[in-house]
Amino acid sequence: MLSPTFADQTNEIVSNHDNTQLLKTTIPMNIPSDNTLPWASVYGTIENHVDGYPVIIQIYQNGDAVHFGQTNVDDDGSYEYEFRVRSVNGDNVIKIFEGDYEVRIFKTINFTFYS
Repeated sequence: MLSPTFADQTNEIVSNHDNTQLLKTTIPMNIPSDNTLPWASVYGTIENHVDGYPVIIQIYQNGDAVHFGQTNVDDDGSYEYEFRVRSVNGDNVIKIFEGDYEVRIFKTINFTFYS
């Protein structure tokens, strides 16, 4: 599984510590008003991930935090975080997410600095 790449994706090194780096990837997310699916997911693959460090997912709308989550990284570097975007209880439909969002993905990688 390859990580999806978006034209307006941004990547930033948040911090360096010993032989690790904390990376932040920012991608857009749109949940259309006519969405009928109950779940959405954020997934990808991390090269050289650090064992024991989960992926942190932060979702913002108009600069306001609306959802935080974390998920473990599998041995092959893959991760997936699923979250509910729509709930149906009888005739009552609740749109938990609708519109445009910014998703921030934080991941920790092994990194060796060369001097």
